[in-house]
Amino acid sequence: MGLISGLLLFPLAPVRGVSWIAEQLMESADRQLHDPALIRAQLAALNQEFEEGNLSLEEFEEQEERLLDRLDEREPDQTSDRRWRTHG
Repeated sequence: MGLISGLLLFPLAPVRGVSWIAEQLMESADRQLHDPALIRAQLAALNQEFEEGNLSLEEFEEQEERLLDRLDEREPDQTSDRRWRTHG
């Protein structure tokens, strides 16, 4: 970036910084939302709550379905299709 363009774009630096931070937060939240290990842990906790009698069958099935849907919504590069990729 040249001196002139740097001076002209300097007032936009805070906006770009906030935008970058927002993107990083969204990516992090998305990774956590679709992390298979985290979802499996939540499923295990849900099963335990149901077995202890803290949830009705209807509540359990509803929450389990939501968690399983999140597990299925993973991005294509995170699914088992990785084995079909070739290196080269």
